[in-house]
Amino acid sequence: MTIDRRHLLQSLAGFAAAAALPAGWTNAHAAQAHWPSKPLRFIVGYPAGSSPDMQARMIAQPLAQILGQPVVVDNRPGASGNIGADQVARASDDHSFGIVGNGPLTSSQALYAKLPYDPVKDFAPLALVGVSPLAWVVPASAGAQTDKALASLRQKGNAASYGSTGLGSGGHLGMELLKDALHFEAVHIPFTGAPGVVGALMGGQLDCALLPISSVLPLVQSGKLAALAVTSAQRTQLMPQTPSMREIGAQDVNIEVWNALMAPASMPAAIRSQLSEALLKVLNTADIRDQLLRQAWTLEDASPAALQTRISSDRKMYNALIAKKKLQLE
Repeated sequence: MTIDRRHLLQSLAGFAAAAALPAGWTNAHAAQAHWPSKPLRFIVGYPAGSSPDMQARMIAQPLAQILGQPVVVDNRPGASGNIGADQVARASDDHSFGIVGNGPLTSSQALYAKLPYDPVKDFAPLALVGVSPLAWVVPASAGAQTDKALASLRQKGNAASYGSTGLGSGGHLGMELLKDALHFEAVHIPFTGAPGVVGALMGGQLDCALLPISSVLPLVQSGKLAALAVTSAQRTQLMPQTPSMREIGAQDVNIEVWNALMAPASMPAAIRSQLSEALLKVLNTADIRDQLLRQAWTLEDASPAALQTRISSDRKMYNALIAKKKLQLE
């Protein structure tokens, strides 16, 4: 009888404590305690075979093993990643997150008059996936001597040209910074992707370009293109023989492209923390780091705090550049 009475009193105390909590607290926390309760949707705003897509697929399987639910990659390409970013921002089922490139999170708001999402208010950082500087490349016939290349560009003036993977791309914005830092002019010729830029460089139709290292490394190694520098402040292990921006006199230029794992801001903090912790476990494994390196990406601090710092810093840089150069797009 004493045991039954004690159990009864404990139960009554539990009910009383629950009743004292704010309305909805118990249901919300009960749901979070059983999260995830269904497969997760992993939104990728880029086509199959792209770097973000490959990164998502290498993460999905080990993440599913940790969380005990399938992780389904959902490609939503278009508008330079903005369609996928909008899908992430609008997700409201607490089981959707996405991989978003640096553009939609940093430069898109300044570039476009209207966006369907708010890059500042609609996302919460989960983890940084990979980071890579761009490579400043020229036709092989020009050689890898920065002084010689700069002299040629300055002599040509507006007759010089550079290519990029599209208006507002990292290669476009980065080259505008580089032109100011090194005092040369060049006309921008946008393409729809890296292959078009590479073909024009190899054919001698372009003087230079800033391109992802993953797109040009084999061509530089085989002598089909020459690399003048990488757009980071320090040399990168991806191209250790290639000078940094600081070494060529462009110390104020530090352009890195990166991909981020983001949740909608509406996702409850407890769920977001659980998802971020699982993602960091995946990203900190040697296997994933090796796979990223083979794809020409490096990763040091993947934490949400480091990611948020990077987002804020890059957004400030791009906002200033776009306003100064009047690069806004319709």
